[in-house]
Amino acid sequence: MTSTQTVSRAARVARGTEQGRRRRTVLLFLLPGIVGLSAFFIYPLFATLFYSFTSFDLIGDPSFVGLRNYVYMFTKDPLFWKAAGNTAWLTIVITIGRVVFALGVALVLVRVRRGAGVFRTLFYLPSLTPPVAAVLSFVFLLNPGTGPVNQFLALFGIEGPLWFNDPAFAKPGLAVISLWMSGTVMVIFLAALLDVPGELYEAASLDGAGAFAQFRHVTLPAITPVLLFAVINSVIVGLQFFTEAMVAGQTASGDPSTGMGYPDNSTLTFPMWLFEQGFREYHMGYASAMAIALFVVSGLFTIILVRRMRFAGVGED
Repeated sequence: MTSTQTVSRAARVARGTEQGRRRRTVLLFLLPGIVGLSAFFIYPLFATLFYSFTSFDLIGDPSFVGLRNYVYMFTKDPLFWKAAGNTAWLTIVITIGRVVFALGVALVLVRVRRGAGVFRTLFYLPSLTPPVAAVLSFVFLLNPGTGPVNQFLALFGIEGPLWFNDPAFAKPGLAVISLWMSGTVMVIFLAALLDVPGELYEAASLDGAGAFAQFRHVTLPAITPVLLFAVINSVIVGLQFFTEAMVAGQTASGDPSTGMGYPDNSTLTFPMWLFEQGFREYHMGYASAMAIALFVVSGLFTIILVRRMRFAGVGED
């Protein structure tokens, strides 16, 4: 009896040792990811949260000011709501435009029989263009005086708009640039559409379903997880819209030092105003508060979209 208990105890110890060795092995493989996540996300997040309650100029020591930065953001900052409104407009337009345009192109390409690879490449190539180069190209094409677009319109007696020099056309111009560079989303949609079983379309056709009915009851349910990803990705792109707006305003104004938000702050986005406060005005405490606000809004949008999609049956078998 004693020898049996001894063997059982030894077996438990051996199992415990083996499990501990496995845990250490797993932890060792996860360690690079844990270190990277801690160094580049967790620590910066908590540091930003701390600085958001301080007055900090990147030179002296931060001094605690409580909620003063947040109160100033929502009540006294003269350009906060302007930047937030521009960002909200761009987010809505970019999200709808990217998803609808990319899905429409993918639906067309999935039915192309000859030259499909060429067309896929043509639609995808713009997404490989560096954002700065893309914006410079569009500013040149849409130049109100010498741009090819307005010159082409002039052949038909049409007076072209001022584009990036007109507050009414500047934000739509930025949205067009983002739409032109949506090839990555198109490729993802295309892969999802090609993965839909053809038997489902055949069964729907035998039941008398037309093209729209097949899209509504077969295609959409099959690609809804990808649709959710595309919507969330586009919302994040809109909320973080920075490079294109910055380069377009500075190039169109002809003065990089004063071109932020040109014309008339119509292209001033929330990340641009955050950058201005943090790295030009050295109000890093206030910029940290703005960054936390942007983080919270992005998280809330993501949670709401995921919950609504789940409520609608997205991603459920």
